[in-house]
Amino acid sequence: MRIRQLISEDREKLQNIIIRTEVFTDEEVSVAMELIDIVLGDKNQKDYKIVCAVDDLDEPIGYICYGPIPMTRGAFDLYWIVIDPKVQGQRVGSSLLDYLIEEVRGLKGRMVFADTSSMSSYDKANGFYLKKGFQEVARIADYYWEGNDRITYCKKLEA
Repeated sequence: MRIRQLISEDREKLQNIIIRTEVFTDEEVSVAMELIDIVLGDKNQKDYKIVCAVDDLDEPIGYICYGPIPMTRGAFDLYWIVIDPKVQGQRVGSSLLDYLIEEVRGLKGRMVFADTSSMSSYDKANGFYLKKGFQEVARIADYYWEGNDRITYCKKLEA
């Protein structure tokens, strides 16, 4: 496995992976694809960065989307991290997150935020963030819809 920049040939494969996780609603899939399209369509935009984990055949097996939070100094959002269900549990997500952390450090970043859901389909993601040193810093009850809280995690980076 290696990590490389997103290329246009990845689009359909990533969409397939996002759907096959069976975690995201149709609306969430649309938003994820919108961000992929922004990155592919405008090489000069600075809001979103996407890198892919690829196998030995250069086929995507996961991706991470992140970017600087406007009007902050050194705060970044982790917007999406999606791993092919076929390779979940094989450290692909950890490798992508480690890549993001090193990139953020290189940009003089101080912290990374990740928003998730309280729905049981997000239990693995929530556990992943906690295992990787993120702390829950906010929870807004019924944020997405009644019974679906928004959970915000933060990982502060050491200098």
